[in-house]
Amino acid sequence: MADDTTPSTPERDLAGRAMGAIDLLVDTLHDKVIRPILLIGRTVAFALIIVACVGVIAVAICVALLRILDVYAFAAHQWASWALLGTLFTAGGLVVWRWRKAPAKSGAAR
Repeated sequence: MADDTTPSTPERDLAGRAMGAIDLLVDTLHDKVIRPILLIGRTVAFALIIVACVGVIAVAICVALLRILDVYAFAAHQWASWALLGTLFTAGGLVVWRWRKAPAKSGAAR
């Protein structure tokens, strides 16, 4: 490779400074704007995937529990399996309802 032996001209220095300024602007824009947007988008996407997976696993566990109760615990009485699961879910719902926080009362609602 041969070294560039042409003398440095003002136009060439101006072009180099302009390219440096554009490069700095693009890097700054990427670091301040685009990267946070990408991180937020990635977080939202992974959160949706996790929520969907948890929902599928919860449904699969409920179906498996119902099948186990139908086959082993209450072999000839399917209604007993449904009643037991209904009681468990109702009790769980009442516990969650008890933990809820009452909404703040506004002045206009009096």
